[in-house]
Amino acid sequence: MNGKLFLTLLITILSACSTVTVDEYKNGEPTLLLEEYFGGKTRAWGLFEDRFGNVQRQFIVDIDGSWDGSTLTLNEDFLYNDGETENRVWVIKKSGENRYSGTTQQSIGEAQGAIAGNAFHWQYDFNLKVGDGTWKVHFDDWMFLQSDDTLLNKATVTRWGIKLGTVYLSFRKLENEADITPPSAT
Repeated sequence: MNGKLFLTLLITILSACSTVTVDEYKNGEPTLLLEEYFGGKTRAWGLFEDRFGNVQRQFIVDIDGSWDGSTLTLNEDFLYNDGETENRVWVIKKSGENRYSGTTQQSIGEAQGAIAGNAFHWQYDFNLKVGDGTWKVHFDDWMFLQSDDTLLNKATVTRWGIKLGTVYLSFRKLENEADITPPSAT
């Protein structure tokens, strides 16, 4: 067997052995329900770290969520540390007892995900603005609800199967008017 073929088989076997499913978190507490957590106002603080560990961008996202019984709509306003702003609207449907699908302006096809216990995992392809162009990238997104109502999010971003970097987010519900003050770009 030649070296390249052996290495390819080894990587494939090791990747298959390390696949984690959302069902492994079915007993995780507190229980996460997207439609409950994201109903109303939420704020997230995040950053993008490239594959070399360099923080490339930081941002704040204000989210206004509404649930109509079958569809969760998330109106997201991004403020990046360089002053750039962006609006994104996710339309997420409950497609089964523990399954969700969703789209946004930049998604390619539907995002597909599942929830169990305190964990939500979903994946999607996305048209990501890079400089003056757009790249088709893939997001592998994991969210975990913590006991203090903080929702932690880690999303691995790949292109052509090569890791570009990781997005980290920390979500908090905004409970009162003082929390809803617009963030600054600093």
